[in-house]
Amino acid sequence: MTFYDEIKNLNWEETKNKIYSKTVEDVLNAINKSGNRTLEDFCALISPAALPYLENMAQLSQSITQKRFGKTIQLYIPLYLSNECTNGCTYCGFNHSNKIKRKTLNEQEIIEEINIIKKLGFEHILLVTGEHQKKTDFEYIKNAVKLASNYFSLVSLEIQPLDTSEYLELTKCGLNTVYVYQETYNEKKYPVYHPTGKKSNFQYRLETPDRLGKSGVHKIGLGTLIGLEDWRTEAFVMARHLQYLEKKYWQTKFSISFPRLRPHQGNFTPNYPINEAELVQLITAYRLFNENVELSLSTRESAIFRNHTMKLGITTMSAGSKTEPGGYANSTKELEQFNVNDDRSPLEVCQLIQQNGYEAVWKDWSNYFQK
Repeated sequence: MTFYDEIKNLNWEETKNKIYSKTVEDVLNAINKSGNRTLEDFCALISPAALPYLENMAQLSQSITQKRFGKTIQLYIPLYLSNECTNGCTYCGFNHSNKIKRKTLNEQEIIEEINIIKKLGFEHILLVTGEHQKKTDFEYIKNAVKLASNYFSLVSLEIQPLDTSEYLELTKCGLNTVYVYQETYNEKKYPVYHPTGKKSNFQYRLETPDRLGKSGVHKIGLGTLIGLEDWRTEAFVMARHLQYLEKKYWQTKFSISFPRLRPHQGNFTPNYPINEAELVQLITAYRLFNENVELSLSTRESAIFRNHTMKLGITTMSAGSKTEPGGYANSTKELEQFNVNDDRSPLEVCQLIQQNGYEAVWKDWSNYFQK
């Protein structure tokens, strides 16, 4: 039994209509609720009817977050190992059909990138690749995790989905967290965005968090690519996914990310754009729904937006990100997955966090606990 079995008969339009039919009364009941909020409450909080109450949601989200996490922001940085990919995802700069330069870092280049990142002060590194079963196969990923764990306290992955046994082996090498974005939970529309490649298998990708839970990975990161389908419906299904995972894999931690489509090589235009007020609504709705989940905001968003939202529910932020392999040693725009929006240095982001009365956390985990 996996999450796919739970939602395979989900009616997308009925779910969407349920969200959009929520009333002001439903919203106020959800905001003022004293106990744990339900999925029905979450429906109300992400509905159009909740937008006039965004200030109420933001204040409550800030209070809940500070109570649970304190006034802290965890910092991480992505290290792109490869931009080679066999998938044909219509929205991605790494699409194998895009005429861009391709590169996969060798071991020496990985170490060079690691040394540069280490000097910036980071203790949490996110290893990222395109999805290429030969150029970045399991042994390549395993070696990269081993290398990174020699330098960093917390090693995360955002790569192609793997089998349970492979995740189990990687945890023994120092892997702490895996981020796997479903991109869209709309199974009927999924093939439109993923016409070719291994990623075109909707069920295999959807069941990745189940395999991660079985492998005992410390933290699982969820997300949808905001802009593909109606963001409210996507958010509801992902909240349902989170609730399912927390119940089944109760020893595991979870995080939610909010990647909005950014300019990249190719001609894809978001079908369902979300504005900044709506993104704040989404972030705060998740916090009101689940006080324990970590909420992450990347450099896809502008510096101004990140400045204002870091106190409204966000617990984790990237800084100084490069989205191309080898980008910290030699930045090459032709290799990028997408254009970074917030290009401030890690030091500048850290100073801004401190100016807001928060503490920048470079390390919140040690591999010692996995021994």
